[in-house]
Amino acid sequence: MKNSTGNRGKIIRENLSSYVFLIPWLLGFFILTLYPMIYSLYLSFTQYDILQPPKWIGLRNLLVMFAGNDEFPRDTRFLNSLFVTFRFVFISVPLKLVFALAVAMLMNQKLRLIPFYRTIYYIPTLLGGSVAIAVLWRRLFAADGIINAILRGAFNADPPAWISNPKYALYTLILLAVWQFGSPMIIFLAGLKQIPQEYYEAASVDGAGKVRQFFSITLPSLSPIIFFNMVMQMISAFQSFTQAFIVSGGQGGPLDSTMFYSLYLYLKGFAFYEMGYASAMAWVLLIIIAALTALTFRVSGSLVSYGGGE
Repeated sequence: MKNSTGNRGKIIRENLSSYVFLIPWLLGFFILTLYPMIYSLYLSFTQYDILQPPKWIGLRNLLVMFAGNDEFPRDTRFLNSLFVTFRFVFISVPLKLVFALAVAMLMNQKLRLIPFYRTIYYIPTLLGGSVAIAVLWRRLFAADGIINAILRGAFNADPPAWISNPKYALYTLILLAVWQFGSPMIIFLAGLKQIPQEYYEAASVDGAGKVRQFFSITLPSLSPIIFFNMVMQMISAFQSFTQAFIVSGGQGGPLDSTMFYSLYLYLKGFAFYEMGYASAMAWVLLIIIAALTALTFRVSGSLVSYGGGE
């Protein structure tokens, strides 16, 4: 009996010491994550301008976003920011994954200095989200930028002002997003190294060419990796902010053609001081991302093969 009591006391002391080491993380989670989330949920049902106390208004913020009425007109800029963001996500993510897979297959070859090349190709991902690169991108695609200078010199063309033209401004940001392909490339490269070479050798004996091997062996074997990269890149793309803020001068121009959802959320909260509305937008974005992720998981059941008959 005494031995049992001693063991129980030892277990309690070990658990207490574990919780002591967890205190910094627990404080960070409850104070810096959970409490702000709950408070922002409350603010989403209020009218709050930061300077005055929040005023409860119920579902008015959602009404203004999606429906509107005579008293509270619908926010057309909100719907435009949704449209722009969806265009950006559904164009940039597939292009980035295709480009990342192509480069990963190239980096998987047995070539000299291949570790050096892998490092070089990963650098855009390290730099691409920075303010400096966004400023550089804005200069590259300006009317008097390097891109237009090359086009005029090489092709004697009269190129448009890419950044200030609403037809092309979004595509410059899509190109910047695709340029940051390093993270999915590294994950694809790790997946490619896990595919047994015996599969390719057997396919070669059966007369399958490189294209047939790619579609019959590489893609099915990489389907879990493709799925993972797609989900992660989709979530990241929905939250894109820095590039649009810098390239558009913080206003989402021209004509709101680069007004990303996160940029409009920032403007509502910190430029127009409509923090209650911005909080509601943040929760709508969370619901959109969660719904699309759940839908992706639902659809992926028949497309993703985990190699064990699943």
